[in-house]
Amino acid sequence: MSSFFSNLFKFGSQNMAIDLGTANTLVYVQDRGIVLNEPSVVAIETINGVKRVKAVGDDAKLMMGKTPDTIEAIRPLRDGVIADIEIAEEMIKHFIRKVHGKRTLLRYPEIVICVPSGSTSVEKRAIRDAASNAGASEVFLILEPMAAAIGADMPVTEPVGSMVVDIGGGTTEVAVLSLRGLAYATSVRTGGDKMDEAIVSYVRRHHNLLIGDSTAERIKKDYGVATVPEDGVGESIIIKGRDLVNGVPKEITINQAHIAEALSEPIGAIVEGVRIALENTAPELAADIVDQGIVLTGGGALIRGLDDHIKEETGLPVSIAEDPLSCVAIGTGKAMEDPIYRGVLMSA
Repeated sequence: MSSFFSNLFKFGSQNMAIDLGTANTLVYVQDRGIVLNEPSVVAIETINGVKRVKAVGDDAKLMMGKTPDTIEAIRPLRDGVIADIEIAEEMIKHFIRKVHGKRTLLRYPEIVICVPSGSTSVEKRAIRDAASNAGASEVFLILEPMAAAIGADMPVTEPVGSMVVDIGGGTTEVAVLSLRGLAYATSVRTGGDKMDEAIVSYVRRHHNLLIGDSTAERIKKDYGVATVPEDGVGESIIIKGRDLVNGVPKEITINQAHIAEALSEPIGAIVEGVRIALENTAPELAADIVDQGIVLTGGGALIRGLDDHIKEETGLPVSIAEDPLSCVAIGTGKAMEDPIYRGVLMSA
């Protein structure tokens, strides 16, 4: 009888895999692939002391840094983990509803969520509770570097050592994988957000100009480089912001060499993470990595010249995954669908 009911509940709803990222959340639905990719931002409006969700995702991202006093644009995840559980729950609920339409009567079957390898049990429980409260009948967790490796088509089920570096918004996950498990993993709390902060502070220090996070992110995406361009200058960029000396808006011009200088610290931290992982790798696995090389995934992999920079620093072949931004979501989805990978899921 119970199987009849569970089948009834499964009717009309599909398993879901969620890549809950600091910067973006991607949702993968069984047999349909990635159906949603939106920023992990929630705008909360306070009217007469009562808070309500005004916007989530793309709409909320447009409000960042431009809100009146009554509205607050919040990013519920910081450094890859949930910083505000209530708002994170609202965000997950919103995304699930958006994917499933208005059928909120049915419990959703399994939801697989990806977590950073350095998450504590408290942080994992927060993610599990948020998904359960959002309507999951069963929640599984998968470690981020494992999901990234599966998404990048790396041989994670074989007795071969492979190394993945997943540069996300809040954290960079560096892991050596073999036989469906992590032989070594380290989580560096440096990612895209730290790069944005580095650009903001560089412009402030050198030009007395205050720019917002959204402007810094745009500069990083369009002009970010890991090393100083060959001509020592690169492209020029016009930036607008507030002059800290006179207090009025103004624009200045900087070039890519300045940006490379600004990004040198966060990129240095990522390279250091890679180096520590290599030092702690067992010799047999290290021998495999010399052949297989290092695979970069995540949004940070798109920074120009980063693969060459890591190659120079480590002396190993470095490649970028085919679709670095959605690698983790695709890997999480594959782990949910494909019985070969079932062993990598952790029941929460």
